[in-house]
Amino acid sequence: MSESKKPVFQPNPEFSKDARIKNMSEYQALQDEAINDYESFWSRFAKEKVDWIEPFTKTLDESNFPFVKWFDGGKLNVSTQCIDRHLDTRGEKTAILFEGDRGDIQKITYNELAKSVNKFANLLKEDFGVKKGDRIVIYMPMIPEAAFAMLACTRIGAIHSIVFGGFSAEALKDRIIDANAKVVITADGAFRKGKPYMLKPVVDTALEGNTSVKNVLVIERNKEEITWVDGRDNSYAELIKNKSDVCEAEVMDSEDPLFLLYTSGSTGKPKGVQHNTAGYILWAQMTMEWVFDVKEEDVFWCTADVGWITGHTYIVYGPLATGATTVMFEGVPTYPDAGRPWKMVQEHKITHFYTAPTAIRVLHKMGEDEPKKYDLSSLKVLGTVGEPIDPPAWKWYYEEVGNSKCAIVDTYWQTETGGHVISPLPGATPIKPGCATLPVPGIIAEILDPITGEKVGLGESGYMCITRPWPSMIRGVWGDEERFVKAYFGDVKKDGKAVYFTGDGAKYDEDGYITITGRTDDVINVSGHRMGTAEVEAAINKDENVAEVAVVGKPHEIKGEGIFAYIVLKSDVEDEDAERKSINNIIKKEIGNIAICDDIIFAPGLPKTRSGKIMRRILRSIAKGEKITQDISTLEDPSIVAKIEMMVNG
Repeated sequence: MSESKKPVFQPNPEFSKDARIKNMSEYQALQDEAINDYESFWSRFAKEKVDWIEPFTKTLDESNFPFVKWFDGGKLNVSTQCIDRHLDTRGEKTAILFEGDRGDIQKITYNELAKSVNKFANLLKEDFGVKKGDRIVIYMPMIPEAAFAMLACTRIGAIHSIVFGGFSAEALKDRIIDANAKVVITADGAFRKGKPYMLKPVVDTALEGNTSVKNVLVIERNKEEITWVDGRDNSYAELIKNKSDVCEAEVMDSEDPLFLLYTSGSTGKPKGVQHNTAGYILWAQMTMEWVFDVKEEDVFWCTADVGWITGHTYIVYGPLATGATTVMFEGVPTYPDAGRPWKMVQEHKITHFYTAPTAIRVLHKMGEDEPKKYDLSSLKVLGTVGEPIDPPAWKWYYEEVGNSKCAIVDTYWQTETGGHVISPLPGATPIKPGCATLPVPGIIAEILDPITGEKVGLGESGYMCITRPWPSMIRGVWGDEERFVKAYFGDVKKDGKAVYFTGDGAKYDEDGYITITGRTDDVINVSGHRMGTAEVEAAINKDENVAEVAVVGKPHEIKGEGIFAYIVLKSDVEDEDAERKSINNIIKKEIGNIAICDDIIFAPGLPKTRSGKIMRRILRSIAKGEKITQDISTLEDPSIVAKIEMMVNG
């Protein structure tokens, strides 16, 4: 279907009536304000939304671009923005609504959250000597203590680095070493599909040998037996008992680092994306208000894990900054059946449901009729995140889950952007399925020709770029300024000046709407999680019988993209299935289950140029079953392409 023939869904007029941005005229007025006087636009909202300890003196300093500064001179603390300022008016309102895998429920008020965070902050200071600027690695399940830990770090000015609980010991160790972390906060484990699983043993393996970690704090969630290392490991339950629930917030500069979050790149070493204090929390709050239009009585459920940026911004910081009720869920959406999310919506009167297309496809496939069994009338806004959503999944989500009345905000953003940059607004934007639509007000985003730097025409493909700095943008790659500049500002120039390139391709339709067409580099988007091909290839190369490997993405019905590996072995093996299993076991150990290869082909060779560069475009086409259109005459061995095609497609 062409872009022009995509159906258009108008906003629900009843919702629009009370929305913060009610129509496209109001949207355009905000965007015009930003374009006409960029600094005044951001200054206005920063003064309006943030509780400053001391006001900022300069809105934007681009003199050392791309190392920009926002709200220079301003003083604040993110934990007070998320907690303290709500206590007088919302103290007894539920801040975090937690549902465990087994159905156990906790409702934590803002008053209770304040006490828990302050106690946790005092523990870190008094027992471990944590001070402003120290790095704390959090390797946690989806339990309230994960949010307490994050906010406790922000309260005392420590920099947290959360590592997704599904990552391996090797991946955890790499991140601990790169951040030079002082403390690891973890749990014995948690529950999944009704059974306990373990996290602490992974930490033990990661900390073998010499590391910078002096203390490990263990939250005892599943009460399974674990190993305790004398002098290093500490019980949260024991240490927290006698802590004061009063802890003065550290005064932070606007540009002080808030957290690190490691993301895969096109080289093997993960990048420590650094977000700073004021700009990040401002945009987290503004996007909650504009993109989700969250109101006082709403209950907001983002199904992500806190180990990803989505969990940072839209489970913890964004919802709490707005004074919302945020849902944390420990389990998986299909346990005990595919009706679990809809049962939760019914029971907790959830108004906003934000999840990944992968989850929507799974719920559709496993429980197409499940939504009909529950009262979902509380829902106002549905959201998607992590990858483009395909029209059939969108249609089911809109009609069966949203009862054809809820807007679907198909949000486009990245770890590096801190919050949404392109998205429909639920009260204003006419929506096209699978289309990110338009930049959020204040974001100056354009699709540029990578060669000329000019804005592309309608229907033409180009590079998705953001041409002005914005408050929540990445502030650096931890410990590697050169990599920061090269990775994000080295590919595209507009009017001779470097601009932020997202790494994605995109195109405009006849209405100027933006559709994201996918990655332009060697990164695979698995279930909304970016996996660097080099990182996966480095893991596979640890198999002693692997001579060469090339990894590409392949469309996957559930995950969006799966991982397809072409491997040249040093010697033939009798049992290829056993070798495949061995390789995936190595990947599990080095990275985690998220990076397991769906397809492994043992090829006679790889298509390379005479200079030795592997032609991954050809391998992607083969994996997708597409006809090879590239010129292969210049390859080192053109015949290898036909041989691989025969192996893959018969």
